[in-house]
Amino acid sequence: MDVNKIRKVCRPIRIVIGLALIAAGVITGIYWFFLGVIPLIAGLVNFCPLCIITKKCDLPEDASKA
Repeated sequence: MDVNKIRKVCRPIRIVIGLALIAAGVITGIYWFFLGVIPLIAGLVNFCPLCIITKKCDLPEDASKA
């Protein structure tokens, strides 16, 4: 299993969610905005630790590779 595969839709969503959480934390002054760094890094690096556990982020394998 290649854990570096994230669906094309998931990556930009993680980046946007991460940026939104960071912006909300900076605006409100609450230090919980550091939680926004997790999805931001996951989107930028193209790696998600939850994909290992849930196995829902893998792209379908090609039948030609079999």
